[in-house]
Amino acid sequence: MALVAHPPSPSHHRQSPLITRRTTYQRLNSSISQTTSLPQTNTSTKYQLPLLQQFTSLCQSKQSLPQALTLLQQQNPRHETLDSLQRKEAIGLLLQACGRYQDIETGREVHRMVASSTLFHNDVVITTRLITMYSMCGFPLDSRLVFDGLEKKNLFQWNAMVSGYSRNKLYEEALRAFIELVLQTEFKPDNFTFPCVIKACGGILDVRLGQGVHGMTAKVGLLDDVFVCNALIAFYGKCGLVDEAVKVFDYMSEKNLVSWNSMISVFAENGFAQEGLGLFSEMIKCEKSFVPDVASLVTILPVCAGEGNLEMGMVFHGLAVKLGLNQELMVKNALLDMYSKCGCLSHAKGLFDKDNNKNVVSWNTMIGGFAAQGDTRGTFYLLRKMQVEGREKTNEVTILNVLPVCLEKSELLCLKELHAYSIRHGFHYDQLVANAFIAAYAKCGSLCSSQLMFNGMETKTVSSWNALIGGYAQNGAPRKALEFYLQMINSGIKPDRFSLGSLLLACSHMKSLCFGKEIHGYLIRIGLETDPFIVISLLSLYIRCGKSASARVLFEEMENKSLVSWNALIAGYSQNGLPDEALVLFRQMLSDGIQPDEISINSVFGACSQLSALRLGKEAHCYALKAYLAEDIFVGCSIIDMYAKSGCIEQARRVFEKSRDKDVALWNAIIVGYGLHGYGKEALGLFEKMLAFGMKPDGFTFVGILMACCHSGLVEEGLKYFNDMQNFHGITPKLEHYACIVDMLGRAGRLDESLRLVNEMSDEPDAGIWSSLLSSCKTFNALDIGTKVAEKLFELEPKKAENYVLLSNLFAASGKWDDVRRVRQKMKEIGLQKDAGRSWIELGGKVYSFMAGNTSFTGSKQMQNLWRRLEEKIRKIGYKPNTDSALHELAEDEKIEVLRGHSEKQAICVGLLRTSKGETLRINKNLRICVDCHNAAKLISKVVEREIVIRDNKRFHHFRNGFCSCGDYW
Repeated sequence: MALVAHPPSPSHHRQSPLITRRTTYQRLNSSISQTTSLPQTNTSTKYQLPLLQQFTSLCQSKQSLPQALTLLQQQNPRHETLDSLQRKEAIGLLLQACGRYQDIETGREVHRMVASSTLFHNDVVITTRLITMYSMCGFPLDSRLVFDGLEKKNLFQWNAMVSGYSRNKLYEEALRAFIELVLQTEFKPDNFTFPCVIKACGGILDVRLGQGVHGMTAKVGLLDDVFVCNALIAFYGKCGLVDEAVKVFDYMSEKNLVSWNSMISVFAENGFAQEGLGLFSEMIKCEKSFVPDVASLVTILPVCAGEGNLEMGMVFHGLAVKLGLNQELMVKNALLDMYSKCGCLSHAKGLFDKDNNKNVVSWNTMIGGFAAQGDTRGTFYLLRKMQVEGREKTNEVTILNVLPVCLEKSELLCLKELHAYSIRHGFHYDQLVANAFIAAYAKCGSLCSSQLMFNGMETKTVSSWNALIGGYAQNGAPRKALEFYLQMINSGIKPDRFSLGSLLLACSHMKSLCFGKEIHGYLIRIGLETDPFIVISLLSLYIRCGKSASARVLFEEMENKSLVSWNALIAGYSQNGLPDEALVLFRQMLSDGIQPDEISINSVFGACSQLSALRLGKEAHCYALKAYLAEDIFVGCSIIDMYAKSGCIEQARRVFEKSRDKDVALWNAIIVGYGLHGYGKEALGLFEKMLAFGMKPDGFTFVGILMACCHSGLVEEGLKYFNDMQNFHGITPKLEHYACIVDMLGRAGRLDESLRLVNEMSDEPDAGIWSSLLSSCKTFNALDIGTKVAEKLFELEPKKAENYVLLSNLFAASGKWDDVRRVRQKMKEIGLQKDAGRSWIELGGKVYSFMAGNTSFTGSKQMQNLWRRLEEKIRKIGYKPNTDSALHELAEDEKIEVLRGHSEKQAICVGLLRTSKGETLRINKNLRICVDCHNAAKLISKVVEREIVIRDNKRFHHFRNGFCSCGDYW
C-alpha cells in the first residue's frame, strides 16, 4: 500500500483563508437536502436513534472505523438496522471520517459497498463525499475516476474535484478542471469554487492568471464574500504582492478571524515582521475584539522566531496560556521553534521534556534547534531517543534537520551512521535528503563519498549538481568544481543562480580573474548580474583577485546595497592591504543608516590592526560595546588582536580577562599577541593555564606558541612544543608550523638544522619558508647556504622584488658589491623595484606616513634641530652609527646621512614634537628594523624618558630606559 501524506490539522483548516472541506460539505449537505426534496428522517423512533448515535461515536476515532464499517454492513433482522435515509447519513459520516483520518482501506470498502448498491451508487451527496474522501487520503486519481463515472454532475461535485486537486497540490489539474467547468457546463462557479482556484493560481505563482480570476469574482459579485477575499489575500501574499493583499483586506466590508490571520501571515512570510505584529495588536483591539486562536498563534510565533525577538515571543506564550491554547500541539511546536531560534534552547528543552503528546514535528523542531546551535552530541542524542521511544517515526525532515550539524571531519563517522540509517528506511531516495548528504560529505572532507552519493542518484536535478559543485568549490577542490560544472552543461542541465554562484566561488579560490570575467559577461547576457546573491559572489571574486577598484565599481552600481554587500567590500579592502579605504567605507555605511553587525566590526578591527591605529581601534571598541557586539566571541578575538597589534598588549590582556566565555579562539588570540611582542614566557604560561582549564589546543594555538618561542629565542622550548603538538595532541604540522620552526632555528644561527628540516618536510616548502631561511643567512653572513636557498626561492617567486633584495643584502653584508650590482641589474631587467622603507604613526586620530630618504620632514629646520639635539645626547651615552646597516657602496659619512633619513627616525622625531611629555610613541614599519635604528631607539627612549613601541614586519619592540623587550634578539 502506498504511503499517504499527513493531513493538515483540522484546527489549521478552520482558520485558513481557504474554507475547510468539512465546513464546505456541511453547507453542501444543507443545500442538497433543500433542493432534492427527500423526505425527513424520523429520528424520534426509540430503536433507531441509539444505533445512529453509536455509529456517529465510532466515526470519531480512527481505530474504530473498521468497527463502524462492520456495523454498517449488518443486515441481520434480529438486530436493530438503519433505514435508507439513516444508512445514507451513516455512509456519508463514515466517508468523512475516512478522509479526516486518511483511512484509505476502510474508504475503499465503503466505495465498494456504494458501487454495489442500486440505491446509493448515483447519490449526489455520497458520490461527492467519495470524491472528497479520496482527495483527502491523497488519491486524487481515484477521485477523478469516481467523478468521470458519474452519469450526471452538479456544481458540488465539480467543486469537490477542483478542491481535491488543489488540496493535493496538483494546481494545473485544478485549473484545467475549472476551465472545463466554465466552458463545458452551464454551472456558474460560486464562493466554494473560487477559493480553490485562487489557491491553485498561488500554487503555480501565476500572478496574471490569479488577477484574471480576481476579475471573474468581481464580475459575478463575490468580492464581498469573506471566503473569496481570504483566498485572494493568501494568493497575493504568496506571490509577494503585499500591497495588493493589503488592498483586498482593507476593501473587505466583513472580516472574520481567518481574514486577520491570513493578512498577518502575508506580512510574516514576506519579511514585514513589524507590520505583522502591529496587525495582530490591531486585531485584538478592533471593534469586534477577535480572540486569537491556534492559527493566530502559530502564525505570529514564527515572526518572533525569525526576528529573534524572545521578549515578544514570551508575551505570546503568556497569551497562549491565558487563552488555554498552550496545550494545543501546533502551538507547543511553534513555541519550541520560537525558543530554539531565539537562542533559548534550554527553555525549549524544558517545554519539550514536559510534553507527553509529542508528534514528529515536535521532535524535528527540537532536533533542528540543537543542530542550529552546532551541538552535535545533543542532536544525535535526541535522534536516538526518538528512535528508542518509538512512538513517532523519523521522516525525511528529521534527517534534513540533523545533517547541518555534520560540518567537520570529526563528524564523518556520525554522518556515515546517519546515511546508513537513511538507507535502511528509504529516505535516501528523497531528492532533498540525497542532495543534503552530498553537501554534508563535502563539508566533512570526504569529497569521494560526496561524489559516490551523487553517482548513485537515478535522477540528477540542477539542485543535485549544485550540491556537488558547491561541495567541491567550498572545500578546497575548485578545479573539480569547474569540471563538474562543464559535465552538468554537457548533460543538458541549465545552470541556475546557485550553480553560477558556486562557479564564481571556485574562480575566487583559484584567483582565476580571466575565467571569472567570462562568467560575469555570461551573467550580464542572461540578466542575472543584478541578482543580490550573484552580486555578492562577484564582489568576492574581484576582491580575492586583488581587484578592489573593480569590486568598488560593482558595489556602486548596486541599487539596493545590503549589509552583506557592505561587509564584503569593507572586508575586501582590509584583506587587500587597504585599511584606510575600509575605514572610510565603514563611516559611509554608518552615515547611510546601515547598522553594522559582528562581521562589519570585525573588518574594522582588522583595518585598525593593520594601521596600528590605537585611537581608531578604541573608538571601534566603544561602538562595539554600545551596539552589544563585543559579546560575540569572534569580535572579542578581533578586539584582542587589535590591541595587541597596536602595541597595547596590556589592554589586550584586560579584554581577555574580562571575557566571560573563553573558548579556544580567545586563548589563541592572546597567546599570538604575546608571541608578536616577544613575551615568550608569558605566552607559554598562558598556554599551560589554558590546558589547566581543560581547553583543547588546535593548530592555531601552536602557531602562537611556536611564534612566541621564535621571537624570544626559546629554541629548545619551541622544539619541545613542536614534538608535543604531534605526539600528545595529535595535530599534524602544517606549513605555518614548519615556517615558525625554520625561522626559530635560523634566528638562533642553527642554519644547518633549519635547512635539514626544510628538506625533510612532508609538505613542499613554500616561498615564505625559503624567504625566512634566506633572511637568516643574511643575518649570519652564510653566503654559501644563502645562494642555494635563493635559487629555490626564485623558482617559486621569480617576480617578487623582496626576494632579490634579500639576496642583494646578503651579498652587500659580505662586501660582494659586484654580485650586488648583478642582482640589482636583474631586477631592472625584470621591471622590479625595491619597496622603500616606510613608517607611520597615529597622532590625534590621524596617521602620518614617512618614507626613507624623503626630506619633506627631515629637511625642515625644526626636525633638523630636534635630531641634532637627540644625536648629541645619545652619542654621549654610547651611540655610534652602525654603517653596516647602510647596504650601499658609499663613503662612511654618506652612509651616516642615509641612516639619518630612515623612516622610523623621522616618525620618532614627529612623535616627540607633537605629543605630550611622557606619552608613549607607537610607530609601525613595513620592513624589518635595522641595527642602527634599533640602537638609536633604545638610547632615545632613555634620554627622553619615554616608552617607544615599534612594530616592524616581524614583531614588536618595546624600548624603555635604554633597553628593548626583544633583548637584541630579532
